[in-house]
Amino acid sequence: MTTASTVDTEAVVRALDSVVDPELDRPITELGFVARCEVGGDGVEVDLRLPTYFCAPNFAYLMVADAHDALSSLPGVGRVAVRLIDHFAAEEINAGVAAGEGFDSAFPGLAAGELEELRAVFLRKAHAAEQERLAGILLKSGRTHEELTDLTLADLPDTTALRRLRQRLDLRDDDRAPLLTDDTGTPLTQADLPLHLRIARTTRISIEANRTWCQGLLHTRYPHPH
Repeated sequence: MTTASTVDTEAVVRALDSVVDPELDRPITELGFVARCEVGGDGVEVDLRLPTYFCAPNFAYLMVADAHDALSSLPGVGRVAVRLIDHFAAEEINAGVAAGEGFDSAFPGLAAGELEELRAVFLRKAHAAEQERLAGILLKSGRTHEELTDLTLADLPDTTALRRLRQRLDLRDDDRAPLLTDDTGTPLTQADLPLHLRIARTTRISIEANRTWCQGLLHTRYPHPH
């Protein structure tokens, strides 16, 4: 990354760290999706790459647009160029994001409404999966279902990921917020908890499997890091 710039390069990295693949629930930086990042003067240029040529254009659009928005909000940044490379819909996605258009405008007739509901669906899945992961740790340590329904976020040493998801879903994330809730933030009861955790476990395993699969595809497609 070029450092001769009026832009804080560490802030650029943090901004890209905040951009998450909606399906895999991991930062694009951690997943290896950032192929190039250059900072010069008041400008930032970023190239993003995905595991396959045919990755879903709606997810790709979300990541490119989110990266553009995150970088544009940084102090001192005057010009942002985020470009998707090696993708069948790169031209449409890059042009749409650069023009500030929504997915509907970039792909007329292919989307029923904007992508925020799709984003929310995957945020809710990630929220359930993270709750199940934490609950599993507690159950293995000897806690009971009854005890779990009484816990708050303050009762665990690290709920950073869960709080991040709740912030994005507009759910309570303060220390006194219940550890385990449904999609609306309503605390789970002892009767609800076993079934909720079984379903959430399936969701978590699916997310983790997809993440491993995508990272394997990315490594196969780009065996040598940029």
